[in-house]
Amino acid sequence: MGRSRSRASLVPLLAVSSLLSHFAWGFDCKDIVAQKVQFHFEKLGGPHVVHWQEEDIEHEMLYKYNFTLDICNSLKWQKGGSAATECHQGSRVCAIRENIDLSMDNNSTITPIDIAGTYKTQTGRELEAKFELLRNSKSNSDAGREGLRAEFHGGRSPFDDKKNGIDQRAIIEFVCDKERTGLEGDEKDKGDNEDKPKDGDKDGKKDGDEKKEEKLRRRENEGKGQCEDSDRSLRFCGYQLETADKDKKVKTLRLEWRTQHACEDAPTPDGGSHWGFFGWFFIIFFLAIASYLIFGSWLNYNRYGARGWDLLPHGDTIRDIPYIAKDFARKILGTVQGGGSRGGYAAV
Repeated sequence: MGRSRSRASLVPLLAVSSLLSHFAWGFDCKDIVAQKVQFHFEKLGGPHVVHWQEEDIEHEMLYKYNFTLDICNSLKWQKGGSAATECHQGSRVCAIRENIDLSMDNNSTITPIDIAGTYKTQTGRELEAKFELLRNSKSNSDAGREGLRAEFHGGRSPFDDKKNGIDQRAIIEFVCDKERTGLEGDEKDKGDNEDKPKDGDKDGKKDGDEKKEEKLRRRENEGKGQCEDSDRSLRFCGYQLETADKDKKVKTLRLEWRTQHACEDAPTPDGGSHWGFFGWFFIIFFLAIASYLIFGSWLNYNRYGARGWDLLPHGDTIRDIPYIAKDFARKILGTVQGGGSRGGYAAV
């Protein structure tokens, strides 16, 4: 009796713990709901990278940013990574900034910036994911646009500086584009292989390096609300200090992601078939038989006091099913074997 009670008490505890873990990670990219509209972004999962650079002429500094994001899972450290070169565990959006001192022979240092993620074990800050349909936005620039705006929090730079650190956030606008999968021009996080020169490359530069540098220069002057001129589905739109709720300053990364998965009428990844007609037919058929047997057994027990096989309705028939099936199989086998021989009488 005591064991049954303890097991029963574990059920609500497990349910509560699963809910807590769900809210701790913020959301499931396979099932995002905003104003009763459902979106499925699992096809957009995995680490994706965008670049940007800005120049501080006054201090003769050049800052090159690599923004890496994964909307479905926490980012993993690259091989050989450390806390000095990687964002903290639990990051969903991370910026790696290369600080180049133009006045000292281009000496450079690396600064990781945690923009968004769940850092509950380190600081207690969480992702606090928020979603809003673009058509319901108060901004006039969103009029007539279809899609979803996602807002992620939790980051801070410097990470452990509670007094002077600046809160970070990422705002991603998933814009409906039925002609795009969302992976056009995608740049994955390639880890250690990204910067290794290949044989035949002069000074370790690839053929596309000049075009890449040109794009970086083009993005240098991109401001708030002005996305880069690029054919890629995922585009950089700005990284600036903005005023959030209660006049609080927040460094905000803005991205635009054009994809068919942001359309409100987009099909589910499995095609929406789920069980199908035959699946539901067999389920209903099985439930009907089970209900008939249970009700018939209960009736035989209460009305006739039946026990054992006598509990089952038509118990004799059910007991004979294996023998009937065996005789049926034997007749079929005999028919097949006998069909190949020419026995019997023939007319003279």
